[in-house]
Amino acid sequence: MLELLHIENIAVIEEADIAFRSGFNALTGETGAGKSIVIDAMNAVLGGRTSRDLIRTGTDRAFVSAAFSDVPATLPSLVECGVSPDENGELLVQRELTAEGKNYCRANGRPLTVAQLRRIGTALLNIHGQHDGVALLDEEQHGAYLDRFGQVDGPMAAYREAYEKMASLRAQIRALQMDEAEKARRMDSLRYQIKELERAELVPGEEEELEARRNLLRNGEKYMASLGGADEALSGGEDGYGAVSAIEAAENALYAIRTLDGELEEIYNRLREARIEVYDLAETLRDKRYAFDFSPEELDAVESRCDRLYRLKKKYGASVEEMLEYLEKSRAELEAMETADDTLLFLEGQMKKAQEAVRAAGADLTAARKEAAAVLEQRIQQELRDLDMKKVRFAIAFESKEPAEDGCDTVRFLMSANAGEDLKPISRIASGGELARIMLALKNVLSEQEEIATMVFDEVDTGVSGRAAQKVAEKLARLSRKKQVLCVTHLPQLAAMADTHFSVEKGERNGRTYTRVVMMDQEQRKAELARITGGNEVTEALLKSAGELLSQAAAYRKSLET
Repeated sequence: MLELLHIENIAVIEEADIAFRSGFNALTGETGAGKSIVIDAMNAVLGGRTSRDLIRTGTDRAFVSAAFSDVPATLPSLVECGVSPDENGELLVQRELTAEGKNYCRANGRPLTVAQLRRIGTALLNIHGQHDGVALLDEEQHGAYLDRFGQVDGPMAAYREAYEKMASLRAQIRALQMDEAEKARRMDSLRYQIKELERAELVPGEEEELEARRNLLRNGEKYMASLGGADEALSGGEDGYGAVSAIEAAENALYAIRTLDGELEEIYNRLREARIEVYDLAETLRDKRYAFDFSPEELDAVESRCDRLYRLKKKYGASVEEMLEYLEKSRAELEAMETADDTLLFLEGQMKKAQEAVRAAGADLTAARKEAAAVLEQRIQQELRDLDMKKVRFAIAFESKEPAEDGCDTVRFLMSANAGEDLKPISRIASGGELARIMLALKNVLSEQEEIATMVFDEVDTGVSGRAAQKVAEKLARLSRKKQVLCVTHLPQLAAMADTHFSVEKGERNGRTYTRVVMMDQEQRKAELARITGGNEVTEALLKSAGELLSQAAAYRKSLET
């Protein structure tokens, strides 16, 4: 669960430490005090999207950290990112934002990307915003909610494998079913290109060899003169006295005294080795000199070949190897087009089998969804009764559709708000308060199948009041016995039901607005509930009413423990 949220320079919050507790935590405060900024800070430290405007005016960076306890080391997102809680099961996630738009993210000191932080964050904490109920109006999301509840990963994976195979065959068939005139033009173009490349008789590696030979031929005179000069220096000119002769003379001069001194014998041996090496070098230079055959005709031929390769490279690839690869692809494409009719017949046969496989896998997926839908309908119906919506009927409808990536059926949530009325799409009849409670019911059911230990509700009481508000408060209290609940609220019923109550207060210091978050005691809670109920003027009657509300909430919480 979330133990501590530390905030620095986020909007109007200069610095705050919020020590949350297990159970039901409520945050209240006047409009604009900064309650939603606390939620923004949570969203930021868990990898959510942020804006530079979130950084407090006058500062160049903001920082948020969140300390979690009892974090399972086996969470897939942690394993994927190479992060693990410490030996006590504690995990500290941090995010620093700069005015330049840079992000520095860490988990237990390990640097992470924002995307990695987001993957970890979604496994630690779930934020239900005040506008999430509107998502129920988007019928495209209904199937995703059902699949999440039904955990249809197996049937979905089998269906998608069959669908992707069918989609691949469909793409191949479309590629072969081109216009005949376009097909003829393409085949003529391919034949011309293949013929041009085949005439070139390309050889892998020849370009490098040609470049080296051309460079040598272009410098032929200089090449021969240099070799001649080196040969003469080593072997000698007409008088025959060169380096080889000089070293041999020195060797002969030392021959007679070589045995008188060990050092002299070493020098003598080195001279002999040097003479042999220099003689070998002279022979090598002489061989290269006599082997070089320069002719202007060869240079012209090499220049012509290089020019031809240059022109071909501009059309077919950056190297001889790439041009040869292009040639093979062109041959394969031409062959496929020449045998397209036979291939098309074969693919159409495969397509029929693939369509049957998709229909079969789609039927299995639909069956799994309908089985899950029956259970989800009952669960949602029970949750709605708990939320004082006893007359509301909820149902999940299926309509067949052409196979798509998400299956062969469309899923829609239907409801009837009043007795005797037909079931209709939620988007047509649900009010804001009904949407909020249906979404709360759905979140509550889905949360039971998830390992997420902390649920955050940001003003889920929008459009809810009176008896319905009390039912929402009781629902959150029951949920908080299984998971940690954090709730930003304007309703006294929800605030009174909390085990721990924080006040978000805005003030002014040195000409700057600041916000602080304070954990309240029983008397402070009474005053806050009285303010929420009656406004700024807190009367004895309101305080008494607030006390009664706290007592009733405490009694309800105690009843949950028995």
